[in-house]
Amino acid sequence: MNAFPTAIAVGSEEPLSPGYDAGAKDDAEFNKLFRHGFTTIDDVQMHYVIGGDGPQVMVLLHGWPQSWYEYRPIMPSLLPGRTVIAIDLPGMGDSTGNPPSMTKTVLATYVHKLLNHLGHHENVHVVAHDHGLNVAYPLAAQYRDQVAGLFLMDAALVGKNLKFATLESMFWHFSFFLQDPLAEELVTGRVETFLTYFFQSVKTAGENVSDDELAEFVRVYSRPQVLHAGFGLYRTLTQDEADNTTLQDTPLTIPVHLITQAGLADAFLPSLQDAAPHATSAVVPGAGHFLLHEAPDRVLAEINAFYPNPTP
Repeated sequence: MNAFPTAIAVGSEEPLSPGYDAGAKDDAEFNKLFRHGFTTIDDVQMHYVIGGDGPQVMVLLHGWPQSWYEYRPIMPSLLPGRTVIAIDLPGMGDSTGNPPSMTKTVLATYVHKLLNHLGHHENVHVVAHDHGLNVAYPLAAQYRDQVAGLFLMDAALVGKNLKFATLESMFWHFSFFLQDPLAEELVTGRVETFLTYFFQSVKTAGENVSDDELAEFVRVYSRPQVLHAGFGLYRTLTQDEADNTTLQDTPLTIPVHLITQAGLADAFLPSLQDAAPHATSAVVPGAGHFLLHEAPDRVLAEINAFYPNPTP
C-alpha cells in the first residue's frame, strides 16, 4: 500500500501503465498539489501530471532519456497563478500505445489534442527541454492560436540551415540510436547500466541525477515500447528536418527564448532564429545538458523572468 494516496485527475481514465505513480507516490506535499491524468488520444493513452487552478496554463515537455519527472523538483514553485501540466510524450514515460510516427509534427498533434481535451485552446505557455523542443516548435507552428510562447532548453532545431547530418556528427548517441534494431537489442535488459553511463557522460560541474530520479527513468525506459519510442525520436530527425523547413516559411511571432549549457548557444540559437527570427538565448554557467538537475534554481528564475508570474 502506498504511504500516501496518489491523486487522479477528474475525468481521468484508468491507467494502463502499472507503477505510474512510483516516482512521487511517497511525496505527500507533491501529491497535495498535483494529480495524474490519463486520456486516450488517437489510440494512445496520454499520461500527464496536472496541478494548480491559476488562469495561466503552462505546459512542460520532456526530452530523452526522461519523462515528465524531470520537472518534478520545480513544479510546485511554478504553481502560483498557473495551471501546470507536465506531459509524457506519446509512447513515452507512462503514456501507453504507439503513435503512427515519432516525427515531431505528429507528436505535437497529440499534445495539441490533449490540451484541447483539457479545455486549453489558447494562450498556453510552453517549457521544453531536449527533444521536447522539437515537439514544442511544430506545436507552436501548426497551432498558432494555442501557443503564446516557447521557453526552450539546450537543444537545436533541424530545418533550413541546421541539418541532421551536422548534429549526428556532434553527438555519439545520435549515430548509435539510428542502428535499428541493434541499439534496442543491446540496451534491453541493461537500461540501468546504459542510462547511468549516459547521464554521467553529459554532465559537467553540476549535480547529476539523483538515485531516485535515475530509478524512475530506468523504470519507464524498461517498458519496451518506451525504449523503442525514445530511439524513434532520433530516427525521425531527417523527416523532422524536412517538415521544419516547410514550417519555417511562416516565421513564429511569439516570444521564444533558449537557455543552454556554456558553449552551445552560438551553435543552437541560429537554428531557432530560422523559425523565430527574434528568438533570444542565455547561457547557464557550470551546467551541462540536464539543466533541471544541475541548475534548477537558475532554470526556475529564467522561466519566471520570461513568463512573469501572473500572481501579484
